[in-house]
Formats: sequence, C-alpha cells, structure tokens
Amino acid sequence: MRDRVAVIGVGHSGFAPITAGLSYKELSFEAALRAYSDAGVNPRKDVDSFVCVSEDLLEGTSIFDEYVPDQIGAALRPVQTISADGLFAVATAVMLIRSGIAGVVAIEGHSKASDIQSPGAIHQFALDPVYNRPLGISALAVAGLEMNHYLSATGATAEECAEVAAANRRAALLNPIAAYPSEIAAADVAASEPLWFPLRSLDVAAPADGCVVLVLANEERARDLSDEPVWIAGVGWSSGSPTIESREWGRAEEVQAAAGRAYRMAGIARPDSVVDLAEVDDTYTYRELMHLEALGLAPEGGAGEMLAGGAFGPDGDVPVNQSGGSLGQGYLFEANGLARTMECVLQLRGTAGARQVEDAGVALAQSWRGVPTTSAAVAVFASDEAVRA
Repeated sequence: MRDRVAVIGVGHSGFAPITAGLSYKELSFEAALRAYSDAGVNPRKDVDSFVCVSEDLLEGTSIFDEYVPDQIGAALRPVQTISADGLFAVATAVMLIRSGIAGVVAIEGHSKASDIQSPGAIHQFALDPVYNRPLGISALAVAGLEMNHYLSATGATAEECAEVAAANRRAALLNPIAAYPSEIAAADVAASEPLWFPLRSLDVAAPADGCVVLVLANEERARDLSDEPVWIAGVGWSSGSPTIESREWGRAEEVQAAAGRAYRMAGIARPDSVVDLAEVDDTYTYRELMHLEALGLAPEGGAGEMLAGGAFGPDGDVPVNQSGGSLGQGYLFEANGLARTMECVLQLRGTAGARQVEDAGVALAQSWRGVPTTSAAVAVFASDEAVRA
C-alpha cells in the first residue's frame, strides 16, 4: 500500500461566462498543459492512469469518455470516466494510487456551459421518470422548496442566505480567474428576480466555461517530482435517498456522512479546531449554510449567524470560499469539486495571492452535484509543513 497521496500539479483554463471560439477540447488541452508543467511530468511517460468526470446529458454526446483522451495525453492509456462531481474523481485517484495500481494519476473535468441550449430540461431529466418528471417542474422548484424548508426548520433567514452571495461575489474580486466578481450587497440579492419562493436569481450560481486538471502521486513520486506537495489526508463520499419523496429535507445528511468518513481517515475529531480554510459547495446560497452545518463547522441553523458575524470571512476562524466559490468563480458542473480542490492546493502552497489565508496548513473541500441529487464528496488536504509537523 502507498498510504500517502499528494496533489503535485494543478492547471486551469477558461473560468468565463462564455469562451467564444474555444471548444471543450481546447479548454482541456490548455488546462492539462499547465497541470503537467506544474507537476513536471510527461503524460505519455509518467502518468499511469487518467480519471475524467463527464456527463453524456450535458455534453450532448453518447459515451462521451471516447472524446476525452486525446487532448490530455491519455490516448490508448487507462482512462476511468465517472459520471459524478470532480471530487469523486479525486477519491477514485486516491484509491488507484493507494492500491498500487498507479503511481501517478491525472484528473480532468470541464464545463462548456455556453454550448448547452437547454439546461433546465437536462436538470428536469434527472428527476424520477415516473413520479416527478411528468409534473413538468424544474430543478429550481425543488431548490426553492428545499430552501423554504431549511429556513423554516432552522430559523435561518433569507437575509442570511443573501449574505452568502454577497460575501462570495466580493471574495471573487481578489481572484483573477473568477467569472462573476462583484461588489454587491445582500440587499441586491434580496431585490433580484424571484425564481421559486424564496429563491432569487442571485441566490443561484451562474454557469461558466472552464476546465481543471490535477495531477496526483504516491509519496515516493511526489517527493521526487514536487518541492511543495499538498497531501490528501482524508476523503469520503456518500449519497442520500434518490427520491424527492423520501429524502431528508433541510439537512445535508449525505455531506455529513461523507465528512465523517474523510475526518476519520484524516484523524480529525473536531474540524472547527483543525481546519484553516474551507471550500464549500455554494450552488445555492442556502446550500452553503447547510453544508457548513453538515461539515461540523457550524451548529444546525447557526451558519448564517456565524457568517454575518465574520466567522467565515478572511479574518474569521475558518475562512470559507475565499476563491469566490461557484457564486463568484462560476458554476462548472462536474468540474466544481476540482475548482474547490485547486483553491485548497493554492492556499496550502501559499500561492493564492491577495486572497491568501495566513498560515494555512489544513484545508477542506466539499462538493455536491446539485438538485435533484443527494451525492456529496469531502476531502481534507494538508500542506507538507503540516504533515511533517
């Protein structure tokens, strides 16, 4: 067994509302070049296996994994394709490496959202084909119902949710690759277009084009290739009920279960006393609050109040979404978890620029695939200095 696994290379491209004139292949190629250069590897010689996250429905092409290998250097090489968020691919790569099957693994995830003509219909297709889809309701309706239940059950407020959007959009102003930086206030969110009560347009992360490629390695290869490896201390993933009728409303139980697995693997008993920063799914504003509570970084119903009090700001106890999250960077579909991971890596390397969290040693990334799913993944990352200490 190779117990320790590290991220040794990161690369990105895009992160814009529209990348006119660029195909998903060109986005992937650019991100891969940057990641392989960062890791100091030749994909044709040094990478043992590749993991991609692609969804046929979003791509508009059947068996889409057939179209992935060329641009990332994986032609005629082992490629695993996962119909899941990119953080699940990180977990898959960890398993490939710890089992000894591979020493170096590359992960790719992308979004060419500007090419998608019918996102609402695609999300609707994910609803149960017998009971829910024939009703013709949208995923936004489900999100609005869930948000309303969460606010009612916990005492959280729509104003606290609006603060999430304002904070993340403002944080994105310090991120040069963010697609939606803005100096907005919570009042602007509250005044934005209503979608499905109490959800408003600025409560929802807007889509963006972009790609992220990561390179992971076992300890031997990581020490050989990188002067600043970022170690994956723990990973966990879980799914809740697949049906709307039987799921837990108002609480992200799948995130709680995934986090419990990741914390046990990392040897963490109290995350709020160990984690220096967190990159948390914020597809919807209320979901960031739910996820913070499920991760054990806030008591149930208390995340909004803590956010308003500065606990999750740049000078708070656990800075959250200093990258801007999906609300500020843009929603990248299956690549969301990889974007959260990339920010953790940059922070733990100390190369996050103006948004750098001081003395960051342990970071947490969490992803969720969005309505109507109940799947989530969590990963704990540690800097080389933290591991050696």
